[in-house]
Amino acid sequence: MRRFAGFVIKEFYHIFRDYRTLLILFGMPAVQLLLFGYVITNEIKDARIAILDPSKDEVTRRITEKILSSGYFILEKNLSSYNEIGPAFREGKTTLVLVFGKNFAEKLGREGKADIQILGDASDPNTANILVNYASGIINNYLISINIEQVPLKIIPEVRMQYNPELKGVYMFVPGIMAMLLMLISALMTSLSITREKELGTMELLLVSPLRPIQIIVGKVIPYVALAFIDACIILGMGKFVFGVPIQGSIILLLAESILYISVALSLGILISSITSSQQVAMTLSLVALMLPTILLSGFIFPIENMPWILQWFCQIMPPKYFIIIIKSIMLKGNGLTYIWKETGILVLFTLAFILLSVKKFKIRLA
Repeated sequence: MRRFAGFVIKEFYHIFRDYRTLLILFGMPAVQLLLFGYVITNEIKDARIAILDPSKDEVTRRITEKILSSGYFILEKNLSSYNEIGPAFREGKTTLVLVFGKNFAEKLGREGKADIQILGDASDPNTANILVNYASGIINNYLISINIEQVPLKIIPEVRMQYNPELKGVYMFVPGIMAMLLMLISALMTSLSITREKELGTMELLLVSPLRPIQIIVGKVIPYVALAFIDACIILGMGKFVFGVPIQGSIILLLAESILYISVALSLGILISSITSSQQVAMTLSLVALMLPTILLSGFIFPIENMPWILQWFCQIMPPKYFIIIIKSIMLKGNGLTYIWKETGILVLFTLAFILLSVKKFKIRLA
């Protein structure tokens, strides 16, 4: 036991001496979370719009004020004719044009309806669709607020968004980034740690030591379990205190599930190292085989239900998919183990399978 403890302490010393490893372990989570939280977001603010208002009456003025005070739009320019719309879009600054019909307030009061046109720059269709929906919602809310009887609104649905009422994109990104970074860092660092021993020729020294193969593997893993757990705490802390993502459920259960997921990632890293003999190959496998599938096939960004059936099947064998479900369930919904036992069990099975394969491969190659 004393030899094993000494081996683990040696691994810690080796990690702390390598500043590049520490930068990856603790710098990458913070940078990635800040990038996704502030830069890579599906929320749009301060979009530049142009307005063509031939009426210039009280109603169009109030609608314009509502739109510009929403925080989503900034007035780029006022247009004087319909012919100016094309040049405004071609300049590249204007993303939306709002066109009021003539005699807007008069028609709205007399006929109960008035003409208003919303034109979006669909060279970026997703952005155009979001901005059109924003503008339409603001206009509809204004019509409801003034309670004009002629407006044909017989049924007014009340819409509430549970768990994320403001529809903040960071609520989606924090669980996804946590799953991606813990998988990438844990698997990458572990696979590089063991393949480094092979490249330097020090693995033979470990094999002739009194340590058993399973002790060598566990000794290599323990430091990265501790460091990856610190990463998980950093991500959760930044998510809560920097971006305001709530933690509705048990923090103890959340941390326990994080340790379980870290174990899955580390055991996968061991498996990668056991079938590779160089750090370059191990790094390539860890980055290409783990990073892209984690982003694309875990439900992090793209809904799994919209994928072809064969990709949906691949999604079922992606551990990050189940961890993202667990994190969202605990953090946003406040659920306990009763609601996530199935996903937890799947992660346990992944861990056991990867460890058994790793030990088997390790013995075959290095016995």
